[in-house]
Amino acid sequence: MLDPLGPPPAWLRNLVEPYALSLSSPTLPEHVHEVFLAFAFYQFIHSFLSPWLSPILFPKHYPKLNARTRLNWDIHVVSLVQSVLINVAALWMMFADTERSQMSTGERVFGYTGTCGLIQALAVGYFIYDLIVSVVYINMFGIGLLFHAVSALWVFSLGFRPFLNYYAPVFILYELSSPFLNIHWFLDKIEMTGSRTQWYNGMLLLSVFFCCRLVWGTWQSIMVYMDMWNALQQTWSAASSPLQTPTTVNANVFRPDSGSMCIDETCARANAEIARFSDFTANGVPTWLVVTYVTSNLILNFLNYFWFSKMVETVLKRFRTPPASEKEKKEGQDGQLKELQENIPQDVILEAAAKLEEQGGGRGELGLTPEQISTAIDAGFGEELRRRRAELVAKVPLPGS
Repeated sequence: MLDPLGPPPAWLRNLVEPYALSLSSPTLPEHVHEVFLAFAFYQFIHSFLSPWLSPILFPKHYPKLNARTRLNWDIHVVSLVQSVLINVAALWMMFADTERSQMSTGERVFGYTGTCGLIQALAVGYFIYDLIVSVVYINMFGIGLLFHAVSALWVFSLGFRPFLNYYAPVFILYELSSPFLNIHWFLDKIEMTGSRTQWYNGMLLLSVFFCCRLVWGTWQSIMVYMDMWNALQQTWSAASSPLQTPTTVNANVFRPDSGSMCIDETCARANAEIARFSDFTANGVPTWLVVTYVTSNLILNFLNYFWFSKMVETVLKRFRTPPASEKEKKEGQDGQLKELQENIPQDVILEAAAKLEEQGGGRGELGLTPEQISTAIDAGFGEELRRRRAELVAKVPLPGS
């Protein structure tokens, strides 16, 4: 399927092409405008749109955030917008691009379609933004997110060779969980931590993350490893010809009848586009490229498993009541006793004290007159009085009981 946004201006293509060819990325000139537009769009959201719109939508919360949290808020807004847009585009393309769905094993490694290039360009534009943020604010986000940004940018940039162009929308579906992750973060900042809304969102987050990143992602990783292994087999076979002269792998990769079933020019062009850059892939795929791709993919998968365990822990922490410490238990008991003492009517205590005096003879065991007893109670001292009062509380019923 052809790129729905069309090619870049001729001047931009001519400007970028020499640098792209030196980097073995011949398809980059076809999508460089989309990379620039994506990066500029996300940077605009970060620097202008979010700081302007967030105080309007959340006037009670956003203005009160400190500088660090406000920066994090703006970054999450970019992530939310990007994840929604890229997922919609990837899902649409996977269903609409019939040429992609008919690719053979070799074409999945070496083939190219304009829509896959579009998805790849949009992803690269975002990951350039993400890399800059991860470097500038590494103390805030840590080395893990920096590794993620580098690995993701590297993996998607390889598609411009073209290499594994077919898998661009496949692995971008990792982002299906990102909207829920961002919503979970926003709910914390607008004082909805532990709410029913956050609970439902948290369950969706864990479910989608598990399905799209762990299940789907792991399975597709296995599939891409198998396709790359087949591509290496063809490369090694072509390189070890009897006369030690490398031969092209195109005969074993691209279908000879591409476009023969088309009834219009657009279809024929879309089918022909699959092998459009076959001259650049004729020598096969280098071993180092496969090794670095697998390494980056493994890093991303490891981070997904690690983050999933942290997400489970975080979501459960939001809704799990921690056990009370000994200090909290003691404070609670003291508070209950104080409340009980404050609720005992003064006349009940004085009457009970007078009875004690009668039993003890005159000034009795207390050694105080009723007036002095009252004064001692009001002043809050007299250890013996408090002990006797506690004993009487158990015997004298409170009013209304």
